[in-house]
Parts: sequence; C-alpha cells; structure tokens
Amino acid sequence: MSLSAVHGTLSSLKSCQTDIGTGMDIVTDVAMDLAEAHDGEVNPGIKEMEAMILECAQLDREINYFVDVVQQVTAEVATQQPEAMFSLSAKVKEQFTERIAGLSDADLHHHQKVVAFKDSIKNSLNQANQETAENMEELDEDIAVTQSQVNFTCPLTQVEMVNPVKNKKCNHYYDEAAILGLIKTRHSQKKKCRCPVVGCGNIDVKESDLVPDQMLRRKIQSQKRNSNRT
Repeated sequence: MSLSAVHGTLSSLKSCQTDIGTGMDIVTDVAMDLAEAHDGEVNPGIKEMEAMILECAQLDREINYFVDVVQQVTAEVATQQPEAMFSLSAKVKEQFTERIAGLSDADLHHHQKVVAFKDSIKNSLNQANQETAENMEELDEDIAVTQSQVNFTCPLTQVEMVNPVKNKKCNHYYDEAAILGLIKTRHSQKKKCRCPVVGCGNIDVKESDLVPDQMLRRKIQSQKRNSNRT
C-alpha cells in the first residue's frame, strides 16, 4: 500500500463525515417537526431518532480516531525503511483497537450534534407548551424584525448565516463555515482565535465551544421562504 493511497482513503473518510453531519441535521429537523406537531407531547419517534443521532455520533467519533491513528502511524513509517509499509495495516489496527476500547458511550452525549439535537427538541417542546397560535404569530413578526437584524447576520461574513453555531462560552453566534475557517487560519499562524463580535472578551474561540443551533437555522430558513413568497 502506498502513502498516496492512504491519503486518498482518509480524504474519502472525511467526506463521509460531512455526509454524516448533514444526515444528523436532517434527523434533528424531522424530530423537531414531530415535537411541534404533537403539541408538546413526547413522540416515541423522537426517542428512535435520538438513538439514530447517537449511532451517527459514534461513527463520527470512530472515524476521527481512525484518521488520527492512521496519520500518526504513517508519519512514523515515512521515516523508516520501505519495508515498514508492510506492517502499516497491523499497526493501525492495533492502535485503533486500543483507543476504541477505552471509550465510553456516555461521552457520545457530549458530541456537539447530540447536544444540538437535545437542545432543539427541548426548545421545540417548551415552545409548543407555552405559546398559543396567536402569540406564535406575534413572535414570528418580532423575529422577522429583530432576529434578522441581530442573530441572523454572521459577524464575520456580514451576511445571513446558513448554518448558525452558538459559542457556549460567550453566547455569540457565527456561521459555521466562517468561524471554523477563522479558527483554522489563526491556528496556522500559531495564534488564538478571538471572538469576532465587537467588544467580546473571549480571546480563545475553540471548535469544541461551538454548538449548532437548529432552532435558529429553521427560523432563518422560514424567514427566507416568507421573503421569497412576498
């Protein structure tokens, strides 16, 4: 096996991770629809979808560990004799098995997509329980006026967010692609990433601090549909 083939495989795995993330967002959207449609009552289907989300989180975590192990082993092999390539597969399998054995299923509940799923369902159920159809309509009008001006615009791109994420440290929102790009750029410069919101004291934004906000994403999409109709 050549190193170029290994790199190609890793690239394919990372593409799979992107698809897994998209699938988790879709499952979250469907679960939110169920929560809203049953007037605050927990639908059994939501539990099934939570199980699906956890399975996806486990797969995503395993891919992360596998990619990390492969990158470490190939870096070691690259400095050795060509014959070392023959033991590459065995070394990867051994180290990957050791890492996976030490993992806990409880950790899956801290996966950012799982956290986003639970928060979204909780918010949907609370909203369905507390708001009548009349004040929901008033809320939508307020959202159209205020949220589009405040929360819908990414402080980095200055345009409407597509996939909003919330920083759980300073509670500010950014478009996911924009903030991840900034974090990557700062890290390549050996610098910390400061929160781009003017006046914020958070000087070290990390990817682990970001939580997808499915509720806000749905509001943005809803406003866009309403704007297109008018």
